[in-house]
Amino acid sequence: MKVTVACADGTGQVTMSREETTNVFGNYVMRFDGTPDLSNCNAQVSGSGEGSNDCGATAGPAQKLRLMFRMFGMEIYGVDSLLSEPSQPMSFCPRSSNPVPAPIITPTRPPPPTFRLPPLPPLPPMPPLPFSEASACSHQYWTMPEYKCYWRVLNPETKVSLIFGPLAARRYGSDMTLWESLQGRGDPYKTLLREATTALLNSYNTLQFPYNSIGVVTRTNWALMGSTRGVLITALRFIRANSGSGRVTCKLTPCKS
Repeated sequence: MKVTVACADGTGQVTMSREETTNVFGNYVMRFDGTPDLSNCNAQVSGSGEGSNDCGATAGPAQKLRLMFRMFGMEIYGVDSLLSEPSQPMSFCPRSSNPVPAPIITPTRPPPPTFRLPPLPPLPPMPPLPFSEASACSHQYWTMPEYKCYWRVLNPETKVSLIFGPLAARRYGSDMTLWESLQGRGDPYKTLLREATTALLNSYNTLQFPYNSIGVVTRTNWALMGSTRGVLITALRFIRANSGSGRVTCKLTPCKS
């Protein structure tokens, strides 16, 4: 699918826009160099990408960009899920006896201009675990040397503050690494970080994990802004997800030496 991010000024006039095509999983990333004001920007499905069979005939409502964290002169924004309605029902959808006619869309203004920006850096390689297979691994698995090849997206030496943001830096310090965070125990805040890091690793290795990567970071920051009880509840929810909730096992296999 094609997604457009458009930014408007105080009068509603579009001042900047950018369009990207999602990958096969529906994920997309946009990069804006310089210091643009993204506080009044919205994302919306704008069309169908190559091989999409015209899935996005009618775009759903635009979603406002939300600032996730700001650090080292860089801002990371997130967007809620975007919706679109196909021109024809998919073959697996049940047929209605009283189908609703498709809405007539009348454009109110010409499409915003598109600015060419430098290309994004290449995405990291996929981990060896099949993304479609459900898997949930506890923190003990992620500290074992035989499974270190699954640290493809995240680096064990990456700082916690870089991944989880300023609130985590204030609580855990700016020098703690993701590998060190997996050793935390005996304290609700250490347990939260250990299980959040574990959930983040699990989210990058299977599409069927209950939380995606942005959801893990967001819930961790919400917990850090609340009470100790909220920290403990969030940690317990991550523990439950990382243990597979009694239904899913860890599908990691030893790395080839």
